[in-house]
Amino acid sequence: MNKLISSQVITQSGIAFGTSGARGLVNDFTPDVCAAFAIAFVKSIDNEFSFNTVALAIDNRPSSYAMAQACAQGLKQLNIDTVYYGVIPTPALAYKAMQDAMPCIMITGSHIPFDRNGLKFYRPDGEITKDDEQAILHNDAPFMPLSELLVLTVSNSAEQAYISRYAELFSADSLAGKRIGIYEHSSAGRDIYKSLFESLGAEVTSLERSDTFVPIDTEAVSDEDKQKARDWSRTHGFDAIFSTDGDGDRPLVADENGEWLRGDILGLLCSQLLGIDALAVPVSCNTAIEKSGYFKHVARTKIGSPYVIAEFSDLNRSYQNVAGFEANGGYLLGSEVMLNGKLLSALPTRDALLPAFMLLSQQEPISNQLNKLPKRFTASDRLQNFPKEKSLEFIEQLKNNANDFLKDIAYEQSYELDITDGLRITLACGDIVHLRPSGNAPELRCYAESDTCEKAKKIICDVFDKGFKNT
Repeated sequence: MNKLISSQVITQSGIAFGTSGARGLVNDFTPDVCAAFAIAFVKSIDNEFSFNTVALAIDNRPSSYAMAQACAQGLKQLNIDTVYYGVIPTPALAYKAMQDAMPCIMITGSHIPFDRNGLKFYRPDGEITKDDEQAILHNDAPFMPLSELLVLTVSNSAEQAYISRYAELFSADSLAGKRIGIYEHSSAGRDIYKSLFESLGAEVTSLERSDTFVPIDTEAVSDEDKQKARDWSRTHGFDAIFSTDGDGDRPLVADENGEWLRGDILGLLCSQLLGIDALAVPVSCNTAIEKSGYFKHVARTKIGSPYVIAEFSDLNRSYQNVAGFEANGGYLLGSEVMLNGKLLSALPTRDALLPAFMLLSQQEPISNQLNKLPKRFTASDRLQNFPKEKSLEFIEQLKNNANDFLKDIAYEQSYELDITDGLRITLACGDIVHLRPSGNAPELRCYAESDTCEKAKKIICDVFDKGFKNT
């Protein structure tokens, strides 16, 4: 049997890295492709780190377990052992692996539909960089085609470590008197959230657990999920509702009225409560971050957690407390911080629990906390099944001249352009339109910002209803 070359297998699969991890159709993640990625990952970092075990975990997608088996079988050819943590949130896997100084691979497609999946890679010191991605893609490690798949035995030690991180940080009565709904759907963390919130004193109601995979996108919450939250809040009198995306690294938090918070506003409030000095956030995040005056420095990056993490090394040289977050709500703690008289270790990967606990442990209702922020509102949506090539072509046209596009949507034609990531158009009135292709799926995303929620939503509608009539 002839050996395969990892770079060739990966190239032929058509699977590419997006904003965070390799993503593609389930049919393209064959056992040999999964093995090629796992082997190339390990070989690309083995000169920097000493290890003999790789940690694995999965989300609740039907395809994820077989992909984990293929990764484990491929690594076995390198005499690399694997420890399998089953279905747990991505930050739980990353946290435990960093504690144990070992690499890890999370099998998840996050929020994208169940006919797609993905792989997220973590070095022993944290999430891989964009340079690491290129090293994986171009690694020429040979391996034998897979003929069988390992049966994986679940260890619960990563789940317990993640629970302890927060159970030991907050007091047993920190959420006392709070009524909280947990929208469980198919989230990878659904089996731990209820007991963890209850251990901190909350009265918890589990909501709508699903036996089929539900692709929750925290940046583009469906109208159905918006109405569900309002109805649940009226019925149960909740102080908040908590949920996440599929792999549990992006939070979704609703206030006492059942209104879902935008992820960047959640991150802003969390950072203020943590006493963060300096932030790294993607260019798509709400400008209320700077306008709030809470932070000594705010660095704006391209969209994707690797870009946010890349800023941490510079920020940590000049500031004591460093963090970052994304418009999807994922919170990245870039340094140790003191909280409740205890030292909380850095976790430079997206996490859903910390921002939720920070807001909910306050005595004030969430809506009151929101009212203290500058009045800047964002909205976002996406055109699905819109090829990336078409998105890039459209954006390139706007870079040269956005006047016709703005005229089509009946907006003023005095503007500034930011091409950090996609195309961000800031109008003279302060309204913002930001277009970029998704890094994870064939979608064109649109972000809007204005001084009222209604205007931000109207911008999105105008862009999609009028701005694309000729595309």
